[in-house]
Amino acid sequence: MPNIEENDLLLKLNQAYKSLSKGQKQLANYIMENYDRAAFITASKMGRIVGVSESTVVRFAYALGYDGYPELQKSLQELIRNKLTSVQRIQLTSDLKQDDVLKSVLKADMANIRATIDSIDNAAFNSSIDALLNAEKVYIVGVRSAAPLAQFLSYYLNFVLDNVITVNMIVSDAYESMVRISANDVCIGISFPRYSRRTIEALTFAKSRGAKLIAITDSAFSPLAELADHALIARSDMASFADSLAAPLSLINAIIVATSLQRKDEVYERFSQLEGIWGRQNVYVTKEAGN
Repeated sequence: MPNIEENDLLLKLNQAYKSLSKGQKQLANYIMENYDRAAFITASKMGRIVGVSESTVVRFAYALGYDGYPELQKSLQELIRNKLTSVQRIQLTSDLKQDDVLKSVLKADMANIRATIDSIDNAAFNSSIDALLNAEKVYIVGVRSAAPLAQFLSYYLNFVLDNVITVNMIVSDAYESMVRISANDVCIGISFPRYSRRTIEALTFAKSRGAKLIAITDSAFSPLAELADHALIARSDMASFADSLAAPLSLINAIIVATSLQRKDEVYERFSQLEGIWGRQNVYVTKEAGN
């Protein structure tokens, strides 16, 4: 079990325990011993496991000072977000029925996008766009499960901005890609729990050179957000060992669209030229006339 000081929920449990009812104490004991599993089950399921009613679970959340069970559950998820191994993630979803998988995962992704919409800092988003448009060079860092996001962002930003560099974290010394980074540049770091040490180190290096930092991450308390000048938060609550990247990808799409709208004429001209090149090189499959 984590140190009580690590999370406000555990502190609340410790302080309120003596005043809780018998059923609520059973819930408190279950959470303290099974906090990793409790974070991802409904109020009704927790009630069944512990042997109390769903209404008791809801009253328990109120007794701890939360507005309801969803807020308590969110606090639990924050507690374990950085701690779960891939094996533990699989164990948490082992009771998910095969027939429910498709809808459950899609609904979870939708919930992540809705939560991102509700909590996004528009001022931070707009400031990030301004920083990108004014940067001499833009460096993008993302490894492991965040690597596809970094590649996607880099691919499309290259159509809008002139100097976009994807930092290669596979080579022996990734700093070779960043050796010229300066105070005139922006570095975008992308990482979600469990956070990549290499991404944090790259951002720390960029910050030491005076570059502006944009973090795309899951929480204002993530190590990336703490380093960044602008933190863009996208929910990535997982349904299994695979990270949910639906909301982060939607956020990245918004970044691409927002920057392109500010450079509309240049983007139009660039794509006009590219369409001619793509046509001559037969880049895309097209139907023959009459087919």
